[in-house]
Amino acid sequence: MRLATWNVNSVRLRLEQLKQVGEQLRPDVLCLQETKVVDELFPRDALAEMGYAHVAICGMKGYNGVAIASRLPLEGVHNPRWCGREDCRHLVATVGGVEVHCLYVPAGGDIPDPEVNDKFAHKLAFLDEVTAWFSRESNAGRPMALLGDLNIAPLETDVWSHKQLLKVVSHTPVEVAKLAELQASLDWVDAVRHFVPPSEKLYTWWSYRAADWAKADRGRRLDHIWVTPSLTSRLAGFEIMKATRSFTPPSDHVPVMVELS
Repeated sequence: MRLATWNVNSVRLRLEQLKQVGEQLRPDVLCLQETKVVDELFPRDALAEMGYAHVAICGMKGYNGVAIASRLPLEGVHNPRWCGREDCRHLVATVGGVEVHCLYVPAGGDIPDPEVNDKFAHKLAFLDEVTAWFSRESNAGRPMALLGDLNIAPLETDVWSHKQLLKVVSHTPVEVAKLAELQASLDWVDAVRHFVPPSEKLYTWWSYRAADWAKADRGRRLDHIWVTPSLTSRLAGFEIMKATRSFTPPSDHVPVMVELS
């Protein structure tokens, strides 16, 4: 079973690109973030034509939004809400015996100080609530996968310059520590780093601000796939579809896929 994640940055704007992603990666389950569309206008028919007859959605107009599109039936669909907000950032469904979590962590704004930046305070609170929730699930024992734009690049090799980004939102020590707590909540295994050693640079996001993103290559690894320990032995491969960053118009994120045997 192939599981993929992509911050699509408007699902309706990138339907043709989604088709290309489906043809190349051939995911059985595709988790999307920033769909930016209310549920009534979500392009279900277009996804069905691509082979994804089963779709769970949680969307809002113009902002955020998550979706799980699957070739296999979805069961137990629900959408947890965090920090008292209805901002459509988390969707859960069981597919092929695996509980899949599509998660979109808040970006956090530009200033890494919760005292002066409400967006950063929200990001930290969001991570705390999700971590506590998963910690309460620790005795469940069921196989789980977490996919999404977590908006944090945890390792020094997950950013183009560790020193220059230490005070930049997405790589600050407090965010990295919060993400580590979330990962420890269920002893999540970083599925891509299972194949790529931490010594190697690895990115999934390149800023729109770069005149030549490929030449500058100032990337960050913000998009992640984690699995609970019982699924580690089933990890069979991965792919990061970097070519999508050159699509027109591009998302600043690229799809990430792992395969379970």
